[in-house]
Amino acid sequence: MRIISFNANGIRSAASKGFFDWLRQQDADVTCIQETKAQEDQLADPVFRPDGRHCFYRDAITRKGYSGVAIYSKREPDEVLTKLGWAPFDDEGRYIEARYGNLSVVSFYIPSGSSGDERQGFKYECMDFLAPIFAKWLRSKRDYVLCGDWNIVRARNDIRNWTSNQKNSGCLPRERAWLNGMIADACGDGTPAPAQGWVDTFRALRPEAVEYTWWSNRGAARANDVGWRIDYQIVTPSLRPALRDCRITAVPRFSDHAPYAVDYAL
Repeated sequence: MRIISFNANGIRSAASKGFFDWLRQQDADVTCIQETKAQEDQLADPVFRPDGRHCFYRDAITRKGYSGVAIYSKREPDEVLTKLGWAPFDDEGRYIEARYGNLSVVSFYIPSGSSGDERQGFKYECMDFLAPIFAKWLRSKRDYVLCGDWNIVRARNDIRNWTSNQKNSGCLPRERAWLNGMIADACGDGTPAPAQGWVDTFRALRPEAVEYTWWSNRGAARANDVGWRIDYQIVTPSLRPALRDCRITAVPRFSDHAPYAVDYAL
């Protein structure tokens, strides 16, 4: 089973850059999209219904052309969920979940706080809201794949300029402690890892690799590979034995993010 996660930074923009032509060649079972920046009624063109996939969108209702998540699925899900129960998060179009038997695939878009203190505060509120939900899911007997742009790096190997970004959103100690405190591996920033926790698929498969999924549009960040790894597929421990391979596709360029694909023996 192949699952792809991709922040499109505007799904219509990504389409114009050839994303759907590329996606057609990947034969993904499930594709999770973040930051669609569109309302579903603006996506009537067949290009946004790739190869007969079942397509599900959760748009932002706070303002049009903002945020938004989607799932494209080869198999029709048993159920699709779009609300976690807190309107400030749900109404920005930041969560959609497709259920297939005991497997849940989630497309998440965690807020960025880079625009200022107000949005950083909202990011912290979202982290506090999500923490008990993630803990509940981890204790459940369901298999979860949490895809998406989390807007947080885990450690030095996940960001080109570690030292100079210590005071910037996405690399703040409180953010890293929140994310690393959920993941049971030794690839974090020194935050104590739980004995039983989530699995970062990239680090499970490539513990020492230095690869990125996002590059600023400023300067020559992409050309110089001055990037951040902030896009993840984080899974329940039950799926750790099913991990087979993963790939970040930095070229061709469809967005300021790169698609991240994981192959599972499911």
